[in-house]
Amino acid sequence: MEIIRGMHNLRDRHRGCVATIGNFDGVHRGHKALLAQLRARGEALGVPTTLITFEPQPREFFRGREVPARLTRLREKLWLLERVGVDRVICLPFNEKLASMSAQAIVDDLLIRALGVRYLMVGDDFRFGRGREGDFVLLAAAGARHGFDVDRLSTLALGEERVSSTRVRNALASGDLLLAERLLGHRYFISGRVVYGRQLGRQLGVPTANVPLKRYRTALEGVFAVEVSGLGPVRRGVANIGVRPTVDGREPLLEVHLFDFADEIYGRLLTTTFRHKIRDEWKFESVDALKARIDVDIVTAGDFFATERGA
Repeated sequence: MEIIRGMHNLRDRHRGCVATIGNFDGVHRGHKALLAQLRARGEALGVPTTLITFEPQPREFFRGREVPARLTRLREKLWLLERVGVDRVICLPFNEKLASMSAQAIVDDLLIRALGVRYLMVGDDFRFGRGREGDFVLLAAAGARHGFDVDRLSTLALGEERVSSTRVRNALASGDLLLAERLLGHRYFISGRVVYGRQLGRQLGVPTANVPLKRYRTALEGVFAVEVSGLGPVRRGVANIGVRPTVDGREPLLEVHLFDFADEIYGRLLTTTFRHKIRDEWKFESVDALKARIDVDIVTAGDFFATERGA
């Protein structure tokens, strides 16, 4: 999959494609349904599939920390998009210049001149351009003038509700990992590099790999049974994700204790998949009380995996 950062890196060879635009946070089943139809149209026309997205997300640019939790960082999103067969991703830096562009300018400069779009598909609630002035009607009119079709994908439902990033966030916030997996079409995971920490876990006899989250907010918090890849065979363990109130933590951190593992792994890129929620993050009266509870959490996580193997 080719990744193109910014409109200034588009070349003549990028003209002629089928395209879609959006945040695609989480790359959930609704996104995957849209991308499957887009890929089918690209194959029929003999042109590549191009996905246009933004970093940061527009609402992060406008609202900063007062935004819903992000499901995927850019690296995670790109990995998921490659898995579903997207040929090219154009990542546009969302800044003052882009925020002030009219919807018509985006159509003319990006979709028509730079990309020569042959077909465009968007979600049923898609809006774009300065003040969110652009919509499906504007896109359809542009397509009629310039000779490309525009479709919008109807909402995909699971049960009585639509599949959406908001619904995934709600499932994760409530600890319902199975519902989140059904909505996403994959298990929820977080990837990141291991950094040096305060060595508190080592002092407690439960060394942890510390992964900074680099998000405005986390989509889930608490203690979980997890599976970790990036170290050879998939390993199991227990993880805390949160601010560590017992030791006066401030910024969200993912701390993973791997069973029967004590290697130095600073700088390694790990993917942590959340399998089962054990409990919420609590503030304990002392570090000793925290240590006693961690021991219980480790046993609980081990029991979960043992039960799963025996199922």
